[in-house]
Amino acid sequence: MNTTPGPTEWVSREEVGVGPWPGEWPSDERYDPELLRDGDRRNVVDAYRYWRREAIVSDVDSRRHPFHVAIENFQHDHNIGTVVRTANAFAAAEVHIVGRRRWNRRGAMVTDRYQHLRHHDDVSGLVDFAAEQGLAVVAVDNTPGSQPVETAEIPRACVLLFGQEGPGLSGEAQEAASLVVSIAQFGTTRSINAGVAAGIVMHAWIRQHADLGRAW
Repeated sequence: MNTTPGPTEWVSREEVGVGPWPGEWPSDERYDPELLRDGDRRNVVDAYRYWRREAIVSDVDSRRHPFHVAIENFQHDHNIGTVVRTANAFAAAEVHIVGRRRWNRRGAMVTDRYQHLRHHDDVSGLVDFAAEQGLAVVAVDNTPGSQPVETAEIPRACVLLFGQEGPGLSGEAQEAASLVVSIAQFGTTRSINAGVAAGIVMHAWIRQHADLGRAW
């Protein structure tokens, strides 16, 4: 028998989630009969225990934030999974993968099942989408002329665009942005891990625009 843990089994099943539903089952159609019978060991907040995946996505859709997240993937960036996981935590409208379609989903910790994803072959495709949706493109890069994200006013309806680990944003991406922001640094390195940078900037958006009373 193959006992290799699957993508949802990052810790022992005895250490996460809940067991079978005790007592009479609820009649609400949002609940999944298999989860009610066998228990729910997924990486979801308690409010979504035993819910069908489609019901969870529908509920999050009703309160998603109007910011999108995009990351260039021209060199198979390994940070994309982390970006997706963080975008899910902050209820981003959508995550856009620009460049290569394939990416390593392990870092997403299965959150890609609940987060809307969209692929664009190139930056121009993302820019066209942003224009159609009325979204400002906010590039994140430590380049001359960038505004500190700590003090910049981030548009409410926007696409937060991140480059790859190492090379950063492409020239085309920088030219497409209406605003370029950077993260204040005080140490020796010239750049921050792309996954970490994405979390910092998304949280900056949350601090400026989100209703914190609706957080879990």
